[in-house]
Amino acid sequence: MKSTITAVSAAVGMLLSSVTFAEQISMFDYDEATSAYEDAYLDAQFDLRDGNQDQASYNAVVSANYDRVFSSADRNTRIDFVGDTNISQGPNKNDERKENYQALASLTNDMYFSPKVNDFFWYGKAEVGAQTDMEDPFTKLTVGLGYGRVVNATPMAKAIRVVQSLQERGLLRGNVSRETYQKVAQVIAKEPVYRSRYGSADYAEYWLEDIGKTLGGQLSARGAIKSYDVLINERISTRKYGWLVRAGVGAVLTNYDGSDSKPALEVGAEYHYPINNQTQFSNEAILTAVLDDGDNGFNANNTMSLTYELRDNIDWENAWLLTYAASDKSEDLMTNSLRSTFRYYVSNSISLSVTGGLSKTEDNIDYDGTTNTNRNDDVDTTFHVGLTYRLK
Repeated sequence: MKSTITAVSAAVGMLLSSVTFAEQISMFDYDEATSAYEDAYLDAQFDLRDGNQDQASYNAVVSANYDRVFSSADRNTRIDFVGDTNISQGPNKNDERKENYQALASLTNDMYFSPKVNDFFWYGKAEVGAQTDMEDPFTKLTVGLGYGRVVNATPMAKAIRVVQSLQERGLLRGNVSRETYQKVAQVIAKEPVYRSRYGSADYAEYWLEDIGKTLGGQLSARGAIKSYDVLINERISTRKYGWLVRAGVGAVLTNYDGSDSKPALEVGAEYHYPINNQTQFSNEAILTAVLDDGDNGFNANNTMSLTYELRDNIDWENAWLLTYAASDKSEDLMTNSLRSTFRYYVSNSISLSVTGGLSKTEDNIDYDGTTNTNRNDDVDTTFHVGLTYRLK
């Protein structure tokens, strides 16, 4: 009886130890060497109304987002694109069809001076933009200095998800050390390497085989299938941690209004913090001042987001966007937008979303119904049901 009690106590102790140890694993345990990630989305929303109005009214919004980052100890390269198109028609018989679009692409390259000693870097940035009724495209070049580092911890998030799924089904037994998590994450991060070496049709079997080896060869056929399901079929959002600040000087080579050759100053900052294994907080801010005698301009953008994984296929995304623009020849313009989205992933590529939002614009112009038609004095509310296709 005593030996039975001892055995049970030891088993319970091992279980509690395993749970305690597992809880200590986080995104911060991932030591990045070289990694890359790519996010690409195509989102569509459509609203149609008819009855009790002169004509059918509709509003269609199609937006695209692309973000690709290559990271190494001495360099970070980021390619970013944001674009959207809006097609709408009002309810009155004289309302015409309206089409608007805007797009901005940028390439940023951070080069670290001495990555083994500190995180100081110099950077170069190129931007190209287009919008409705422009005279010229927007083009801008910037160079500057910065400090800090942002680490892509998505491979560790995937490693944690794989290990948890295997342990929940009894396909992986015993404690998993932090070193093992790190090794699994490093193999996961090399997915593009495996795809390039073995081809898109065959790379997964070699990839999963090496993941199994890092787990001590404990990956059975069921374990391999489950790991494949987690890594390929489940959606695991991009996870990052760290911060950086940057400041640079440059020039607006061409602008939407047809003007050109204006010097510019830029200050930016990023902060990313995975609160736990399900919650990601991020904030990115950028301030740009365009200097032109008698027509100086100032633009500020701050994007704050909080994403929580309710389940493996359900995310709750919340965002606050602040934009501010000032110019010597126009009124200051400030817009605050809050958005909350529940996103259900039908598959790894397709998701359905329900979004509610609030937006308030302040331009120091009051609507009086006669001398102007500027109607943005009140808070705008929006509600959308959307379909998103994940390209990458």
